[in-house]
Amino acid sequence: MKTLERYTLSDANELYGISNWAGGYFRIGKKGLLEATPTLSKHGVALTDIIDDVLARDESLPLIIRFPQILEHRVELLYEVFGAAIKEYNYPGKYQGVLPIKVNQRRVVVETLAEAGKPLKYGLEAGSKAELALCLAQDMHPEALLCCNGFKDDGFVRLALWARKLGRNVVITLEKFSELERVLRIAKEVGVKPAIGARFKLHARGSGQWEESGGDQAKFGLNATELLSVVNRLKAAKLEDALVMLHCHVGSQLTDIRRVKVAVREAAQTYAELRELGIPIQYLNVGGGLAVDYDGSKTTFYASANYTAQQYAADVVYSVLETCKEAELPLEAYPTIVTESGRAVTAHHAVLVLPVLDVTGPTRFPGPLQAGHPDQNQLITDMEQILESITLKNYSELYSDAVDDKAQMHSLYDLGYLSLTDRARGEELYNRIAEKVLETIKAANPKHVPDDLEDLPALLADKYICNFSLFQSLPDHWAIDALFPIAPLSRLNERPTRRGTIVDITCDSDGKMEKFIDLRDVQSTLPLHELNNQPYYLGVFLMGAYQDVLGSAHNLFGKVNEVHVTVDDDGDYKLDLFVRGQKARRMIEGMGYSAPKLSAAVRDEVEAAIQKGLIGIAEGDTFLEHYDEELVGYTYLE
Repeated sequence: MKTLERYTLSDANELYGISNWAGGYFRIGKKGLLEATPTLSKHGVALTDIIDDVLARDESLPLIIRFPQILEHRVELLYEVFGAAIKEYNYPGKYQGVLPIKVNQRRVVVETLAEAGKPLKYGLEAGSKAELALCLAQDMHPEALLCCNGFKDDGFVRLALWARKLGRNVVITLEKFSELERVLRIAKEVGVKPAIGARFKLHARGSGQWEESGGDQAKFGLNATELLSVVNRLKAAKLEDALVMLHCHVGSQLTDIRRVKVAVREAAQTYAELRELGIPIQYLNVGGGLAVDYDGSKTTFYASANYTAQQYAADVVYSVLETCKEAELPLEAYPTIVTESGRAVTAHHAVLVLPVLDVTGPTRFPGPLQAGHPDQNQLITDMEQILESITLKNYSELYSDAVDDKAQMHSLYDLGYLSLTDRARGEELYNRIAEKVLETIKAANPKHVPDDLEDLPALLADKYICNFSLFQSLPDHWAIDALFPIAPLSRLNERPTRRGTIVDITCDSDGKMEKFIDLRDVQSTLPLHELNNQPYYLGVFLMGAYQDVLGSAHNLFGKVNEVHVTVDDDGDYKLDLFVRGQKARRMIEGMGYSAPKLSAAVRDEVEAAIQKGLIGIAEGDTFLEHYDEELVGYTYLE
């Protein structure tokens, strides 16, 4: 952090990297409030204004704020960049996008994108029977693709084929060779010609955290021998024109554009080979993978990407074009390029609001250091002398002595040679020593901590206790160390004076966030403000992909409240819809319990307590009323 006297909004923007990861959808306003600009207008709305509006309606936090306009803009951006690339390179084919709804099946997401994408022929992808049932209810363009991916049973295939018979542009993707006979058998029963896609296992692999999902050992897809077997089987059935799509999965969150180009070229070469074999295939689906730059570093780091959406589209189009040229395909045989970008379309639209409840930490001392007592252990006296003696010249040596003294102190306590009072004083002294050492280092060089003390900031970090469940709202951070941008929603015109980590309200030691984005590395702490008497909210951004659908019911914390907001170009906003989170009763019943039976059991217990004289009738009624209220209440702290 900068040590200049004056702290500006530019300093805050640099500190939290907002302009690097926000995509223009979020920024710091003049009053130090974080604003949303979902239409990329020059006028934004402060997120704290939306929160205050929600609270004024007697609703509770935590809260997800959704901006459907960002979803609309993301799908339009996808077509814009591919359209520009097609025009730049004079590509004779077309582009069609598909949303894999597994990334977020929430109603506002699917319906908003289906509606916004209809004039663009934007399609949907279903990976299960339930997802297919959801997709079939959407109002889509007749030419929009409805891709059916994943492993399938008869019911899945039959539903897809009936949808094709109804006029939908449904493509059933073969994930394994044995699925082909199922598709052909059921197509004959239904009386419809199938449109088949074949997922081909590319030798090329992607980059980043999901690199292993591609390549020869990928979970899904056909190898070259199996792909040729599909071709021969369809030719034998005189259905070679039923194979309409080649589908290739490179990976998710592809961080390196060079890997993308290599994989797309292999996919395009395979498409051209199928054309040479007499298959009038139409679509080349290069799958998902368009990355989101979560940390804003524009690198190949797993939370970033070294390319933009424009560069991605240009490289995909150019790679397909050059490969088709080399294969001397006629212009009418060039494929319609299909992508299944989900993360890049949905991530930006949602913000998780975390209310800070309290702060704890090793340097949160209850008051000034109290004087010792004459009978205290000599070890404690030695630590007092260390605290008084720290300078820039000796801090490293004295801190090492303090570490040794702390270890010895605990050994003496375990053996009964040190009192609880002395132990408490020794621990406080150690924390004060560590804090003074860190202050001494920063005074000399605020941007550098010596390697041997690099863990010191994390050891001294505050713990900001927030009203949420990590396992429900941000499961990818817990499970796979996914990084999400986090910033205070107010006071961004004030210099943050503390460093902290985030802990949730679950009874689980893993319910914490100790890794944060940084342009050069992963930070172990986050710059935060000292709490005052005003509400303090943190926003978690770019969490609109996967987090809604992967959340767990740890401690029976359910889905949080959410509000859908639209903003006009003047910065005026409207709360379009408030969706209440899951109630305690619903979470309990989801575990196999019956809420009425639970209430009856508690009522019997109260009756027994009244009979024993432990409580009065009025007290029993009060307790039962409170119990029933909590059953239908919000699972989070109110």
